[in-house]
Amino acid sequence: MPSLLSSSLLQMPPLLFSLILSLMLCGIIADESPPSPGYYPSSQVSSVAFDQAYRNLWGPQHQRLDQSGSLTIWLDSYSGSGFKSIRPYRSGYFGAAIKLQSGYTAGVITCLYLSNNQDYPGDHDEVDIEFLGTIPDKQYVLQTNVFMRGSGDKNNVIGREMRFHLWFDPTQDFHHYAILWTPTDIIFLVDDVPIRNYPRKNDATFPERAMYVYGSIWDASSWATENGKYKADYKYQPFIGRYKDFKLQGCTTQSSSSCQPPSPSPPGYNSLSPQQYNAMQWVQNNYLVYDYCRDPTRDHTLTPEC
Repeated sequence: MPSLLSSSLLQMPPLLFSLILSLMLCGIIADESPPSPGYYPSSQVSSVAFDQAYRNLWGPQHQRLDQSGSLTIWLDSYSGSGFKSIRPYRSGYFGAAIKLQSGYTAGVITCLYLSNNQDYPGDHDEVDIEFLGTIPDKQYVLQTNVFMRGSGDKNNVIGREMRFHLWFDPTQDFHHYAILWTPTDIIFLVDDVPIRNYPRKNDATFPERAMYVYGSIWDASSWATENGKYKADYKYQPFIGRYKDFKLQGCTTQSSSSCQPPSPSPPGYNSLSPQQYNAMQWVQNNYLVYDYCRDPTRDHTLTPEC
């Protein structure tokens, strides 16, 4: 939680102040928004109709596309649902506006991610934005992760997780979440604010092979909510994920070698600008809840980028 309370809060009646303070301490109400990043990568990418870029992958009976172009997918005791981009990409900007379900969603994962697991089973690459389901009165956790060359397939999974709370309630409205993958960086963005930059430090720790874009909702009760403490409870079904304003622009496997992905920053910067970096630091200072590089229980010889 940001350290300072605004003067308007301090002037409220005591009972109302106590209620709002309790909600802030629980993380349900945030007192601030991030500093402006000064640059908005999503504005450089046109929206695309879902059926022009994606196809249902599984659970077609649990997926509905309405006339406005909004997609609803849901999980119940029978099935979840997922979709996949028509083309694979070597780099690019991949985003969507997503609205999450409120209430009891423990054990349920709603996600947008890149992967080539169908092309390289047992040896795949993956870049994740995953919303870890929660219980009432606790915040959602947004997990970002990067796998390469099967590091997510083996018995000893080598995750590169960074997890965040958000400075807003993601169940109240749509917010835009995106992965911007360039030859030198993987940047995770929330409403154009960078929350994480995973730079290419060497070839062994950076995914290079083409990946498809996926979205899905599924049951991950064994680990999703507080390491599996709370499971999916189907008396609350269906669990719903809503997606719209799909943005996708990048270099496919058919693009020329001169193809470049959208820029993550203003002209003159190779990666994030100082203003973008400042906004990212604000998010990490206030809302980062786990960083694999700072976990003393991890074997960091397996994650040399740390």
